[in-house]
Amino acid sequence: MRLPLALIANVRLLNSGFRIRHSIHNGVTKTSLLSSHNICSGAERTWIKPAGFDTGVKTYNSLTKQKEPLVLAQERIATWYSCGPTVYDHAHLGHACSYVRFDILQRILSRIFEINVIHVMVITDIDDKIIQRSLEQNISPTVLARMHEEEFKRDMQALRVLPPAVYMRVTDNIPQIVAFIKRIIGNGHAYVTSQGNVYFDTQSIGNRYGKLVNLGGIVGELGAQDKRDPRDFALWKASKPHEPHWESPWGQGRPGWHIECSTIASSVFGSQLDIHSGGIDLAFPHHENEIAQSEAYHQCEQWGNYFLHSGHLHLKGSVEKMSKSLKNYVTIKDFLKSYTANEFRLFCLLTRYRSAIDYSDASMSEARSTLSTISAFCHNAQAYMQGHLQCQPIEEGILWERLSATQSSVRKALADDFDTPKTVDAIMSLIHHGNYEKKKMCLKVDGPRSPAVFGAMLSYVREIMDVFGVDLLDRKEVHDSSGVLNNVVEELVHFRSEVRKFALSVEDQAPQDPLTGSEIQKRHPQPDRVPLLNACDAFRNNLAPLGVHIKDRGTNSTWEITRRGETRKN
Repeated sequence: MRLPLALIANVRLLNSGFRIRHSIHNGVTKTSLLSSHNICSGAERTWIKPAGFDTGVKTYNSLTKQKEPLVLAQERIATWYSCGPTVYDHAHLGHACSYVRFDILQRILSRIFEINVIHVMVITDIDDKIIQRSLEQNISPTVLARMHEEEFKRDMQALRVLPPAVYMRVTDNIPQIVAFIKRIIGNGHAYVTSQGNVYFDTQSIGNRYGKLVNLGGIVGELGAQDKRDPRDFALWKASKPHEPHWESPWGQGRPGWHIECSTIASSVFGSQLDIHSGGIDLAFPHHENEIAQSEAYHQCEQWGNYFLHSGHLHLKGSVEKMSKSLKNYVTIKDFLKSYTANEFRLFCLLTRYRSAIDYSDASMSEARSTLSTISAFCHNAQAYMQGHLQCQPIEEGILWERLSATQSSVRKALADDFDTPKTVDAIMSLIHHGNYEKKKMCLKVDGPRSPAVFGAMLSYVREIMDVFGVDLLDRKEVHDSSGVLNNVVEELVHFRSEVRKFALSVEDQAPQDPLTGSEIQKRHPQPDRVPLLNACDAFRNNLAPLGVHIKDRGTNSTWEITRRGETRKN
């Protein structure tokens, strides 16, 4: 939706550090000229606050370098475009971190703020790297791309990343890309060279380039000798021998890197996009070029209203991001041999989405420990509700107040640029107070109980974790054998509990103090039943290494099955 011209006076100027120096040598350009406006008037990089539905959320906008109210063009509908993978190799944890973080943001918008997120992701299935890798492996670029595309989707499913409304491949949209380029040429912002290449003309848009990054000193795209300006970038590349190619008005060739996203996003969402996301490394040149192309095509002042960027994932002690080109990466498949999707999500939740994050055994141990604390609370709260844990009377009113305060603080934190670390802190504080009350343990059953408040706390913790994609109930694809295993363990633990109760039965009467009536000494199991008790303990201890953990609580027992940190509980 194009904003009324009267609103332009209300916008803020961007930081002066974004001005382009004319001596720079990079060409990712931005072109959106509205014919009725003077685009070189000095207000070329102003951000226009959208008119529409205020979500109540503030988010950091890379276009303004500060938090802005998230305002959507349509009520409770967010159009969201993200750059997907270039499918020439295995996806690694650096990719996973960005996709999981934005998956969490989308879940928050959907579940907490009731926004219908329409998410489109592109799959780059034709690219220099794909062509080079296919030549190295002596297979078709199409086959290579399809193999890694399917692997990427399996990896995302394993990490519980919700799929977009639609994946769109570059090679399925070549006619649309050609038409998009033709219109940019027709609008006076691109040119065709004698070699059959098409470049975006950065000089045609004056100082409108540089909305996302300070371009001072950045070197342009190298390798081409037929550009007018080093900053100009390719929209269409003339074909080379043995490369895939398509027909176009400028001869056989293939799309440049950036044009695919502008075309596909525009084909779905038109001339205005609410949210565009990606890793911070894509801000320049990729996203900067997308803005240039899209605004040149649509002849609009502002194509994307909010650009959200996630921070890099670093190996602990390294200043470099995890990257295929640097060969310092861990594949998602290998990672999931040691850790779980739940643990990785906790790892992501413990930092702000736009912050850099260090990956190490220590940081993953912290995530695992946090998840373990949350899971233990849920398990114990459930056991208390089932009557397996008996406590002295608790301060029920205090817990209700804590729960209400936590719900309020969580919503407030998530409305402040999706502050997940503060949210996790609030949840852990709630769990701490719940655990404090439960520590008032005793063996007597005569005190009043408060299962309702623990039920409410349990439901809320599970709900928030589910919003974040952390599945405390472990609702994964269940095979028949898994269900049988649960039933078998349940019966075994029940049988053991009955044997243990019998073994723990004491001698008929222990001596008592005649004055107080209390027992003079602790009662002991009958001697002939001690071997049964020892056998029960051995049974419990032998199952633990196999992932079946039995916890004895008085004469009752609870159990859980753990799989690399994931749990199934009775």
